[in-house]
Amino acid sequence: MATKADWQDATGKVWARSFDRTDRAFAGLTQIMLERLSSMPGETILDIGCGAGELSIALATARPHARITGIDVSSELIETSRRRGAACPNLAFECADAAIWTDPAFSPDLLTSRHGVMFFDDPAAAFGNFHAIAQAGGRLLFSCFRQPSLNAWVTEPSRLLDLPAPDDPFAPGPFVFADEDRTRSILSKAGWRDIAFEPVDFGFVVGAGDDPVSDALAFFRKIGPPARVLFEMDEAARDDALGRIARWLAGKPHDGGVLALPAAAWIVTARKAG
Repeated sequence: MATKADWQDATGKVWARSFDRTDRAFAGLTQIMLERLSSMPGETILDIGCGAGELSIALATARPHARITGIDVSSELIETSRRRGAACPNLAFECADAAIWTDPAFSPDLLTSRHGVMFFDDPAAAFGNFHAIAQAGGRLLFSCFRQPSLNAWVTEPSRLLDLPAPDDPFAPGPFVFADEDRTRSILSKAGWRDIAFEPVDFGFVVGAGDDPVSDALAFFRKIGPPARVLFEMDEAARDDALGRIARWLAGKPHDGGVLALPAAAWIVTARKAG
């Protein structure tokens, strides 16, 4: 699983170069998040682990009078975000570790993240920092994956490649906040109140076009837990592994040339007392 160091190096570079694929993969979830955020006030908004900037840009466009700052540890992703968001005068991006980031001139009243909070070395300290910098009464809304068994886009390729389960299920990674009770405890100890979990399901788009299976294979060679293993294989082993994944994908529906796999997330909301 990717670590903070990975995001600062190879993983961040790959996601920066592949932002069109990752935006497409998360499009269904992004739309759900924007719908939930539309009912929440916020004039000073922090996007935590903003990646290539899709959510930040959407918020800046929808709220032209708000100030939005996106934070990410990957300099390559921040460069991509700045380029994509250049037309938004109310939007800024900063390369920094959100877990310890502070700015006396920027106290957010709304903090959000699309799957950007799962890689902190010390999640309790990170959410404590978010609570400390938030305005009184400030709101928090973030998404994270639910249990692996509900996310076939990652579990099935991992099974086909015989990847071992993580030694520590609570190590930084995609499923670190899958357990509702544990995540609620972390947020509560960090000072957050009115904590709520909404389960949402969406189609994680891995392939599209005239040959969505081939497009999906290109996706898996770049994104997700199988990517590093595939990269490290010799050519014969990689071809065999990709063949297994291709046969599995070929049995999935390709509605309108789109190949989407089941994905399940939490949308978590909380509030700072005030």
